[in-house]
Amino acid sequence: MLAKLTGLVDSKEENCVVIDVKGVGYLVNCGAKTITNMPAVGAITTVLIETVVREDAFLLYGFLSTEDRDWFRLLQTVKNVGARVALGILSALPPDRLVSAIAANDRNALTAAPGVGPKLAERIISELKDKVLITSRSKNYNSDLPNSKDQDSSKRDVQIRDAVSALTNLGYSPSESFAVVSGLAINLGEDLEIKTLIRMSLKELSK
Repeated sequence: MLAKLTGLVDSKEENCVVIDVKGVGYLVNCGAKTITNMPAVGAITTVLIETVVREDAFLLYGFLSTEDRDWFRLLQTVKNVGARVALGILSALPPDRLVSAIAANDRNALTAAPGVGPKLAERIISELKDKVLITSRSKNYNSDLPNSKDQDSSKRDVQIRDAVSALTNLGYSPSESFAVVSGLAINLGEDLEIKTLIRMSLKELSK
């Protein structure tokens, strides 16, 4: 099974590229963003490969980052999301925006991708939200938290993340914890303290 290809960019099409590896041309299906960011024809590139074997075809999908490749795999765990739709989503939303959209229940952001309607967007959020929140914490992403560059917001983001972590350690789901904590954080504003946030979140979750 192929894991990556290093060779010359032989040609570029709308949905695929051909990578020449020592005289052998590999047809690699790619998203629009990947093709745009790939070096010019004639240049050397390395493409990470995900192989999809079907009854009627042996298909290669290429990515320039492990993050894109991992999201391609994760998206296809959702019912009715195939390789083509997954590529479309990644072309419309880079991983950090995808994390943010799923964590914030932003269906409109997801429906901007080709092949994704409201029902499928809802399913993607429903099936991936817990995984996204766990992964984003383990990779130290802040994309799923309110986005601000000022010091107060950075402190608030840390408090929200720590509160969500505390609640999940107590057995609550990441998605439920995030929804409650982020809502309370907005209401508390400048009065936000981690102990108060956790106490009030537990009160809400116990209802």
